[in-house]
Amino acid sequence: MLSQPFSENGGSGRRLPLAPGALLALLALLTSGCASGPAATEAPAGAEAVSREIPPKVQTLYEQAVAAMAGGDLIDAQLQFRAFLLQNPGYPGAHVNLAILAAAKNDDDAAAEHIRNALALDPEHPAALNQLGMLERRNGRFAEAESAYLKAVTASPDYALAHYNLGVLNELYLQRLDTALEHFERYLEFGGEDEQVAKWVADLKRRTGTDERTANVTE
Repeated sequence: MLSQPFSENGGSGRRLPLAPGALLALLALLTSGCASGPAATEAPAGAEAVSREIPPKVQTLYEQAVAAMAGGDLIDAQLQFRAFLLQNPGYPGAHVNLAILAAAKNDDDAAAEHIRNALALDPEHPAALNQLGMLERRNGRFAEAESAYLKAVTASPDYALAHYNLGVLNELYLQRLDTALEHFERYLEFGGEDEQVAKWVADLKRRTGTDERTANVTE
């Protein structure tokens, strides 16, 4: 298995995009590829399923790069992902991880280039589209960010992190509370238990009157 990258968030209880800078917290899950929740930060790619066999030495190189990234050795991780791509250029997850590393250094030009490389290999790669959405959001292009996130969940409807990011984008930036609620609920459905997001869902239901409408329908 190769790997899959991450999302947008904050850690203060506010709905904030998972931003680059604390890549250290989450080593991605080897087969599910979901984040542990909004308290997490953008993390290394952990579990992109691949459709073809790769040599064990190349697999090991990739795993070492992911481990370096998760451990905070970002320079070594970058070098190892580049070495991986020299031997095995057809895997978009490595490009996405390089985009995450570039974003951690606030190098949006390099991040954009790596995202383009990933999408050139797989135009429907959910993690690459999610990273594109993050890049667009950071630069204030909210419509473009929404488009990228929606493409990610269209390609992979159970991709929890893109649903989380759509929730953040719709609540904080687009002021679409009903849509934000929908995506946070999808995040909980596909991402498992998350007390903080569950509180946000309850708050959004109160603010949108969703609970009252549901009660009226069921009476």
